Amino acid sequence: MSSKTIIRRIMGVGLAAGLTAFHGVALAAWQLDPEQSQVTATVTEITSGGESIPHEHSLRRMEGQISADGTLQLPIRLNQTDVLDSLGELPPWMSSLTSTTLVTVVTRLPPERINSLAVGQSTVEILTLSTESNGEQRQEKLPVRFTREAADVVRARNAEPVSLDGKELMKNQTVRSILSLIGYQQIGDEVPVELDAVLVDR
Repeated sequence: MSSKTIIRRIMGVGLAAGLTAFHGVALAAWQLDPEQSQVTATVTEITSGGESIPHEHSLRRMEGQISADGTLQLPIRLNQTDVLDSLGELPPWMSSLTSTTLVTVVTRLPPERINSLAVGQSTVEILTLSTESNGEQRQEKLPVRFTREAADVVRARNAEPVSLDGKELMKNQTVRSILSLIGYQQIGDEVPVELDAVLVDR
């Protein structure tokens, strides 16, 4: 084997390794910016007198990093919601529960599609959100529009109006307990949700 052939092979292997390493970093670097990522839900309270009162609630400071295979895990804690704003100061025995994970949402994003977006371009993906809490498993479909706003910034928003099933939510013990804490004994059948999250390449 000539010296030129050996050099070409070494360079080829080196280039392939370099591209693989770069590709892995690119896929794993996208993560949610907690300061700019939240979900807003409009919950309609049904009072004992039959009155319907809409309330807007938010889930803030969403955190998570996309793994190399596109998996994103979002642990949800009580202190990420605005429920605590309504409750005021909690008793000491309950304060420790605010940082406990209530439920973890798992989904898979298309990192290769996100990476291929040019600044100003968008792509719409149907994400499957899976959750498990107290042995109860649920899946929801969420159409999300990803828009690359800068080289290292991608914004994710609802691609169309989305509502959760209020009756199904009330069947979940964790959700029902949280709603009861703020005085909701019954809610409307539809809970519209709005996603506004920012992915940053770090």
